[in-house]
Formats: sequence, C-alpha cells, structure tokens
Amino acid sequence: MRLRNIPEAKEIVRDSPFVIQEPCRLRGRWRDVWDNDHPIHLEVGMGKGRFLMEMSLRHTEIDHVGMEMYDSVLLRAIQRRQAMEEVIENLYFVCADARLLPEIFGEKEIQKIYLNFSDPWPKARHAKRRLTSRQFLRKYGQILSPDGTIEFKTDNEDLFAFSLQEIKETGWTLLDHTYDLHGDKERSRENVMTEYEERFSSQGNKICKLVARP
Repeated sequence: MRLRNIPEAKEIVRDSPFVIQEPCRLRGRWRDVWDNDHPIHLEVGMGKGRFLMEMSLRHTEIDHVGMEMYDSVLLRAIQRRQAMEEVIENLYFVCADARLLPEIFGEKEIQKIYLNFSDPWPKARHAKRRLTSRQFLRKYGQILSPDGTIEFKTDNEDLFAFSLQEIKETGWTLLDHTYDLHGDKERSRENVMTEYEERFSSQGNKICKLVARP
C-alpha cells in the first residue's frame, strides 16, 4: 500500500502530547511514565489507533503503548484521539521502527504484544520483514515478561500459516489459535476489532488469530 505523504505530519507528531519523543531514553523504566506498577501492553504497527484506544478505555488497569513507524499514519491516530470525548490517561504513542524494540524497551518490561493485520510482505525474499518472522520473535522475546504473550490477528491465511511455522521452529509455545475468530463465540467474546478487521470480516473474510509465548 502506497502511503500518502502529509507535509505537516512530522511537525504534528513531534509536538503532540500523546507521543513519547526519544523513547529509547525510557528503556527499562517505562513505568515511570505513569508512576504506577500496572502491566504494560504494546501494539506494534497500530495504524490509526482504533484498537488500542478502545483497549485503553476498557482496561484502565493496564498501561498501553502504540508503536507506528509512519508519521503520516500516526497523525491519523493523533487526530482520532483529539476528537474523542473521553480522556485516555493510560496510552502513549511512539513513532519508531519495530526493529528498534530492544533499544526502546528493557528486558521483561512488556506483558503483552498485539500484532493486528500486519503487512504480509508476500514475496519470499521479504519474509524477514514480516512481524511474525523469527527475526521479530527474537526481539519480542527480549522484552516480554516470563509469562508475556503475543496476540496476532490476520485475514491472510498464507501469513498465518507462516506465523504458525515460525512459532513452532523457534521453540515458542502456541497457547491458542483459530482460523475463524468471529465464528467462535467464546474466543470472540472480548474481541476488539480494528478498522481492517471490520472491513475484511464484512467482506466475508475469516479472521485468524493466535496467542503464543516465548
């Protein structure tokens, strides 16, 4: 997908009170941001932020960080949040590449990582760019707590199959998975949909989900 460049995006992201600037300086002490001992959940590639804003409102006992590498996309999340009537105190955004995760978060600092409808990078030579590749699983393992997990949703069955294989071959533990999240009442009970999820499911696409830990 070609991203439209928005000239003012960099400046808005830089000046937004919702965005943590120079996040690497907080490595190992993210709880200082909120001055509490709540668990911290992270969404990697949060897009326009709908999912994580809803999760933050539902779970005020959890602190959240949304990571998005494109400032033109993060701008939309900032605008969405500015337009909300509700005040969200347990969520901050970070504009950074996921490859920098171990430089931004300390060991065992994150309790859960959400990966929602990540870019499938369909060409085989780009496999290592997929957010469920073993290269990224290794990075997640560095920052997740001992009982920490990742939750991954996609409508792309090829990417899902690849993800299951990577989890198996890297020694991660697959805790749960389904090829039809919305067709399972129990699994979908507390499900929060993203923009993509709502669109894809309305088109009749089945949503796959897995939960795994290092």
